[in-house]
Amino acid sequence: MVRQRLNEDLKMAMRERDARRMGTLRLILAAVKEQEISARGSGDEAEVTDDQILLIMAKMVKQRRESVRMYEEGARVDLAEQELAEIAVIEDYLPKQLSAEEVAEIAAKVKQELGATGLKDMGRCMGVLKDRYAGRVDMGRASQTMKNLLT
Repeated sequence: MVRQRLNEDLKMAMRERDARRMGTLRLILAAVKEQEISARGSGDEAEVTDDQILLIMAKMVKQRRESVRMYEEGARVDLAEQELAEIAVIEDYLPKQLSAEEVAEIAAKVKQELGATGLKDMGRCMGVLKDRYAGRVDMGRASQTMKNLLT
């Protein structure tokens, strides 16, 4: 479903001659294709699921945010703006990110649900969060929140 939307939007961007959107959508689709090829090589399922596509896009956003930080430190505002424009296009396809308060709330629920008592349970808790909220939660923020709850 997500892949179909990406392909349709790419065609629309081509018709509208929107170079920025077209380039970003091509990058996303290339990353999805790369994931399929690597899955085929390891004998896994060849078709990439919507959840996997969302994870790929979330990773792309994270990489671009890091690039923006580095470009700004290097006084390359032009490149930072280009990365920010790509982030905006990618985020159009990602579900709304949960707020810090919502992350704290779901982390507390998972902790209670699993009966987690200490840092030794961190991996189990994060696994559940990743499975349930992939693409909607910044896992770095969730990890820090969970760590605070478990200590």
